[in-house]
Amino acid sequence: MLKTAGVETVDWKDVNLLRSFLSDRGKIRSRRITGLTPKQQSQVAQAIKSAREMALLPYSGAGKR
Repeated sequence: MLKTAGVETVDWKDVNLLRSFLSDRGKIRSRRITGLTPKQQSQVAQAIKSAREMALLPYSGAGKR
């Protein structure tokens, strides 16, 4: 999926790309679904976590009940 998008390295500032790897509830999709290699999946996960820290992406979870 990253090769077809023309992406060599994953950047935490590329929010539109990272949203494609999140479910509708904000969870990171698994390699089985995304079709990434283990190295790519690790890069995507780190980028998503960094983007969450910078408040560019939401955290997963139900929130307050």
